Amino acid sequence: MMGESAVRAKSEQLFNYFQAAGAQPVETDILQPADTLLDLYGEDIRGRAYVTSDPLQGEVMLRPDFTVPVVRMHMQNGAEPARYTYMGKVFRAQEHEMGRDNEYFQVGYEVFDGTDPVAADAEVFALIAEALLPLKLRAATGDFAVLLAAVNGLNTTDRRKAALRRHLWRPRRFRALLDRFGGRKPEPESRVRMLAEATKDGVAALMDRAGPEVGLRSRAEVEARIAALQEDAAAPAISAGELEILDTIIGLRETAPNALEHLRDIAVDLPSILPAVQRIERRLTALDARGIDVSSLDFEASYGRTTMEYYDGFVFGFYAETRPDLPPVASGGRYDALTRVLGQGRSIPAVGGVIRPAEVLTLTEGAQ
Repeated sequence: MMGESAVRAKSEQLFNYFQAAGAQPVETDILQPADTLLDLYGEDIRGRAYVTSDPLQGEVMLRPDFTVPVVRMHMQNGAEPARYTYMGKVFRAQEHEMGRDNEYFQVGYEVFDGTDPVAADAEVFALIAEALLPLKLRAATGDFAVLLAAVNGLNTTDRRKAALRRHLWRPRRFRALLDRFGGRKPEPESRVRMLAEATKDGVAALMDRAGPEVGLRSRAEVEARIAALQEDAAAPAISAGELEILDTIIGLRETAPNALEHLRDIAVDLPSILPAVQRIERRLTALDARGIDVSSLDFEASYGRTTMEYYDGFVFGFYAETRPDLPPVASGGRYDALTRVLGQGRSIPAVGGVIRPAEVLTLTEGAQ
């Protein structure tokens, strides 16, 4: 059975591998400001992270990943092209995944470079694929940009599109909203009753009957929310044809070349996804140039929707098909929007990935 010293040694080996590829080694603090992570992940992160209070820093978390602190570091020092690598422990509560460690090593490689984002995607993927080549893993890829573009192309209100984009990484909530906006499921009875009263008597009268203000929301905020619900209830349903197209995209799972052909066909009816489809085509060309067999590369349009909250483009993961009990041996993707959030007005295209050294060792020992 492997010990921490063996995992650390493998981490250092991978760390040196990424440095040899041109990455600058960096370190990040183990304690990270909780407000930054909560803004990015929402309150859901509390169930997966270790939160504590510091007398000087306020609420802090043990770092649940490296990407956010590395992005913060880079954006504070200037959004110039750079390549970084790091190694160390991350901390994740695992109450829903019995048997997995709640602290484990990660080694990563991050590229901040807007010169050719598609080439950078291929660079990160190919570099990690090469490091893991002896393990004969299955690679899965996806692209959030397709789903985001599909939502933006729907013939519905901006408010509904914003709600769907916000919940793209929560498939059940996304599906519930889509069914409601498309008329496939009725509005909750309590909401229908409330809106009927507001329409009949006016929002002000409804608020007066509700009694004194209680809770964190002001009367003005509640009135604005009711007005938004009234606007949404009056909006026409998303058409059955658009719902069918979106369902097709969400369920798309094919080899990358076949998926590309399907998406080209879909783009005829939903032109908003065409730029994202064209990027996929250029990425496959770039991957092929780096020696990746794209003909057998898996593409899943919904890949990463439950675990990769801040990614907004290309995403990938490497899996051991003989060990479905293991988490991804490596994963990563593009997170341009994250640099805008943390850059306070500045941004730079960015993509990266991490390898889990413990899983590499587990699979290496199992093959011996």
